Amino acid sequence: MRTTLTLDDDVAARLKREVRQTGEPLKTVVNRVLRQGFVTSPREPRERFVVAARDLGGLKPGLSLDNIGELLEALEGPDHR
Repeated sequence: MRTTLTLDDDVAARLKREVRQTGEPLKTVVNRVLRQGFVTSPREPRERFVVAARDLGGLKPGLSLDNIGELLEALEGPDHR
């Protein structure tokens, strides 16, 4: 099958380098690299990553989740910036 591709400069440079190193025609190198990419790419969707929430206990008395600056100061000190 014949087709036209527009390659990014970095991709074209890597392909040209591979052609020089192997002595293979560009067509052969492109097909080989694409096949390798298909093999290493996942074909099926991965299992969904789920974060399990855990209770870390309540806040110290006097602290509020509504004021991030106050929380940072309480955790990291006044020079938290």
